[in-house]
Amino acid sequence: MLLSRDRILTTHVGSLPRSNLLSDLLIRREAGDAVDEAGLAAEVDKAVQDVVARQAAAGIDIGNDGEQPRVGFQTYVPQRMTGFGGESRRPRNRDLVEFPELVEMQRLRFPSRGRSGNAPAAVGEVRYVDTGPVQDDIARLKQFAEGRFAESFMTAASPGIVATTLINAHYASDDDYLTALAREMRTEYRAIHEGGLILQIDAPDLAMARTINFQDKSDSEFVKICERHVAAINSGIEGIPRDRVRLHVCWGNWDGPHLFDIALEQVLPVLLQARVGALSIEFANPRHAHEHDVLKRIPLPKDLVLVPGVIESTSNYVEHPELVARRIEEAVAAVGDRERVIASIDCGFGTFAGREYVVGSVVWKKLEALRAGADIASARLWGKSAA
Repeated sequence: MLLSRDRILTTHVGSLPRSNLLSDLLIRREAGDAVDEAGLAAEVDKAVQDVVARQAAAGIDIGNDGEQPRVGFQTYVPQRMTGFGGESRRPRNRDLVEFPELVEMQRLRFPSRGRSGNAPAAVGEVRYVDTGPVQDDIARLKQFAEGRFAESFMTAASPGIVATTLINAHYASDDDYLTALAREMRTEYRAIHEGGLILQIDAPDLAMARTINFQDKSDSEFVKICERHVAAINSGIEGIPRDRVRLHVCWGNWDGPHLFDIALEQVLPVLLQARVGALSIEFANPRHAHEHDVLKRIPLPKDLVLVPGVIESTSNYVEHPELVARRIEEAVAAVGDRERVIASIDCGFGTFAGREYVVGSVVWKKLEALRAGADIASARLWGKSAA
């Protein structure tokens, strides 16, 4: 994994805006409608080529395919695995329960979007049977990213976020389901690693699920559940060098109140149990921007990289580069090592097709602000002009 040797490197969390046409095709295919697969493949190629070029132009050092081929960051899984069908009965997140006006607002704002709260359920034995899509994703990214980035990454859903989105309706226990998912998702994790890419495990379940699936639990009970989810991640990535894996954790990519989020201090000790080389955590989120100080009380191991979100991902405000620089400097001060900080975004800009809070033209300006702020911070931290 790259380090910020002579300047602060930049990356992002994964998903980037899709075109209306691509979103429509992905949503229709997910719904079981017949789509022109050749036309869809051509549109995906076009989209990946475009987002790779835009990331590079904005100054992103460690980029990806923007998750353009996927309808959702975790709901793509049933298209690659057997055992899923019907519809999950996922609890409504507590923000929507406590503030029901948000339900209507979201319905009006996103009339056509990929399935999330009603994704398929696990109705049979889950098996990863089709490696074609992930191999296609890897080949496509490598083709279009060659020479564009210092390094490329690819995202994959954690066993825990799959288990808490595609609800268990088959296994004797949720623990059995989680074990099966860790075993089967290993196929995808290994493919990404063997493809020469950094593997990013997307695990919002390690924070976000507190206010959705486990809102009836105490914080201490939720932490125990997180420990099991981290163990499942470790099982799934076994054999992959930890410096080739980064873990993304967040409190949910929606613009709600987030009044019921669990504090970082509660879950950070569990996150440190993950055998990964980097942690990607929200720090621009207005409910969590103050939590850098937790890293002073619970220091990161000396070999662990912090990938802090310094750009918020649900607002069309474009952060001023000076603010971005300040947030980066706060992260460096908390870690105590400028080389182990890589500046990033809080979360994805296109977590589900058809549900983008930030318009595409603004996203690229936000990425440019990320680079500009990283350059300002670099000049201060190294005492010279950024490389």
